[in-house]
Amino acid sequence: MRGLTTRGRSFLAAGITAALCAYVLGQPALLKIALLLAALPLVSVLMLMRTRYRVASGRRLSPSRAPAGQEARVHLRVDNVSRVPTGLLMLEDKVPYVLGPRPRFVLDRVEPRGHREVSYRVRSDLRGRYPLGPLQLRLGDPFGLCELTRSFTASDTLTVVPRVQRLAAVKLTGEWTGYGDSHSRAVALAGEDDVVPREYRHGDDLRRVHWRSTAKYGELMVRREEQPLRSRATVLLDTRAAGHRGNGPASSFEWAVSAAASISLHLLERGYAVRLLTDTGDAVTGAGGSGLGGASEEAAGLLLDTLAMVQLSDGEGLARAEEVLRLGGEGLVVALLGSLDDEQLAELSRLRRRTATAVAVLLDSPSWTLRGQAADAAVPAGPGPVGSDQVRLLREAGWNVLAAGSGDSLPELWARADRSVVTGSFQPAESFQRGEPFQRSEPFQEPQPFQESGRDLV
Repeated sequence: MRGLTTRGRSFLAAGITAALCAYVLGQPALLKIALLLAALPLVSVLMLMRTRYRVASGRRLSPSRAPAGQEARVHLRVDNVSRVPTGLLMLEDKVPYVLGPRPRFVLDRVEPRGHREVSYRVRSDLRGRYPLGPLQLRLGDPFGLCELTRSFTASDTLTVVPRVQRLAAVKLTGEWTGYGDSHSRAVALAGEDDVVPREYRHGDDLRRVHWRSTAKYGELMVRREEQPLRSRATVLLDTRAAGHRGNGPASSFEWAVSAAASISLHLLERGYAVRLLTDTGDAVTGAGGSGLGGASEEAAGLLLDTLAMVQLSDGEGLARAEEVLRLGGEGLVVALLGSLDDEQLAELSRLRRRTATAVAVLLDSPSWTLRGQAADAAVPAGPGPVGSDQVRLLREAGWNVLAAGSGDSLPELWARADRSVVTGSFQPAESFQRGEPFQRSEPFQEPQPFQESGRDLV
């Protein structure tokens, strides 16, 4: 009864008043009108009570992961599962204010066993996970005498992930150990895909003979298949608040997060097993793709979901990341770094000695400060801008340095990484050429596959 509108209450009050007047005045005809006026609101209440538990809702996101700055569409479906038509339906979906105003829809009538579909768009420039729902449904009768509000319990989550840019394929040292242009392969003796030997069959390649099993069973045994060696890569993201400048989507931290997402997905497409690591020591590992141009969707989704929620930390150094890499830092390492001091440069030098190939994207964080405004006094004072000395020290430690500023494009910087590795004559971005560029004293030598006399191994 609390769902009666002002009109419904007026009808009910008028019916009661008319019934009293009919009794006092002795007018039977007036009593019929009183019964009609009082019955209409009560019938509307009974109809809504019958239909309020007979309406189902559903929500679908397209896509469920939306890049920052791009729109996503939310599709709502309302099903009338009862045998009577509904009255006026008013829908209101609950969304965070970051995604825009709350959408409202009005549905005139839904036939028995019928449904209606509506959709609306949401957009956010900020990464994160945003809840959508629950859906609120307001039921009304055709006469507008009663309205009931029902709130569904189901809700969904929209994940706004960093922007991903497509990068050019560059050849990095150490790529011959796994997927890449060479597609080097080796027989797997143990590991996650252990090979079960079988009996030798006519036409089998003799190079697949498993000599240990042959000696055990007394007959030729071969491996069922050859397994590829999987290249490993670690993407190190510097989340120190003292190492970044700027606010919101235009900050250096958001540029670094977007770059980490782009590089991670690019390496997944190349067949690498990618591990995302932050300066706090938190690591997320995504399995590699097929190595034939298609990344694993689950691994890509896991990395993007992690980057969607990453935030600035209060850390002061890279010691925790160094501990994680010490336990397993082989393979390619790509570090996205903010402003550094001498102690952090020394930590990076130690990290380089534990990995085969290391690429550092060094951000000039002060260049992200808003134009025309001084740096925020509340931001803790950090190291200065990128200089030729920092680039030189990192290169002397074996890092391939890509200097980046607020106006630089990641695809253009990444395209220069192969020249930095192969020739050793990489030049930083134009906005960061301060001083004389560092030159290698010795030319770079491409690593050669291991060869052992008497066997053909790669």
